[in-house]
Parts: sequence; C-alpha cells; structure tokens
Amino acid sequence: MAKPISGTQVAKSIENELREQVAEARSRWAGFEPRLAIVQVGGREDSNVYIRMKLKAAENIGITAEHIQLPRDITETELLAKITSLNESPYVHGIIVQMPLDSEHPIDSHAITDAVSPDKDVDGLNTINEGRVAVGDLSGFIPCTPAGCVELIKRTGVTIAGKNVVVLGRSRIVGTPVSELLKWEHATVTVCHSKTKNLSEITKTADILVVAIGR
Repeated sequence: MAKPISGTQVAKSIENELREQVAEARSRWAGFEPRLAIVQVGGREDSNVYIRMKLKAAENIGITAEHIQLPRDITETELLAKITSLNESPYVHGIIVQMPLDSEHPIDSHAITDAVSPDKDVDGLNTINEGRVAVGDLSGFIPCTPAGCVELIKRTGVTIAGKNVVVLGRSRIVGTPVSELLKWEHATVTVCHSKTKNLSEITKTADILVVAIGR
C-alpha cells in the first residue's frame, strides 16, 4: 500500500540540526555572520509569501537574511550589475533570486541564475552546479526542492538503493535534478512527462513515486 510522507516533523528536526550547525560555526569563527541575500524583482504576492517563509526560516536557524526588492522597471543589465555586486561582497555568503521575475522589461531568467556565483548559488540553479549534479558531483549546492525530496525519503527509513523510482515531471527546477539525485542514490529511475504513454501502468511499477508536476 502506498504511504504518503508528511514533511512537517522532518522539517522541524532539520531546522534544529541547522540551528546547532550555525551556532557551532559562529563559535568557531569569531565575528562570522552568515548572510543570505534574497533578490526580488517587482512584488508578486505569491513571491512575497515564499520570501516571508525564507526570511522566517533563516531567522529560526540564526542566519541573517536580507530581502532586496528591486523595482519592476529594472533592466537586465541593472539586475546583472546588482548580482555581480553581491557575488563580490565578502559579507554575503548565499544568494537567491526569487522567480519569476516580475519585470516590465524582458529579462532572461537563465542568464540571471547563471550570473549568480556557483559558490553562492544556494538554489543550485547555476549551470555549473546543475552540471555537477548530472555527473554525480554532489559537493556543491544542490537544487533545494529536489534535495528536500531525497532527504525526506531517507529520513523515513526507506532504502533508495535498488528501488524502482518513477518521477513524474522533467522540469529544470525539480523533475530533472531529483531524478539525477535518485540515480546517484543507486535507484533505477524512470522519468515520465506529458508525452509518456501508458503512464498509469508505469507508475504502478514504482516502489517510490515522486510527483514533480503542477497538477
């Protein structure tokens, strides 16, 4: 019988662990102030909700998070310049660019995520970090939602190695990276998408089913 997983208790446990790790880092390096910059273009309410959650999570574990809200009339050149300044700042250790970009001007979102330094790309969306995941190098930043999915599975006590895993969705943000991560956990992974035939039959073969689609 399929067993749904609730992440609330797991998330609380991880939050406690992270709080301890941050406190240890602060005590080890005098004056160290971990800082996260969250860059937002415009003011979409759905983005505002996510940002408030990120700010609260950072506060809960002892990280300083700065919300940098930029106007809708910002150009791509100006946004790239802002990201460059954050890349170069020794006081900023992580950067998130909130998507989607709510801009009056056309901005290439892929160019923006690639502009974030791989060493500060906590969302794991820079092509360099994506490539590392694809070849099994998990030493850098890993996309957050896929990493969370795998961690959630692990913390339930389910063994991933040797399992048949079916992933619904192949998006750059979730479906593709989560399938790569599960592959490197030694699962046999099948990725399904809008063109997949016999979807129902395929999902029935899954020991673990990851749904990475909007509906």
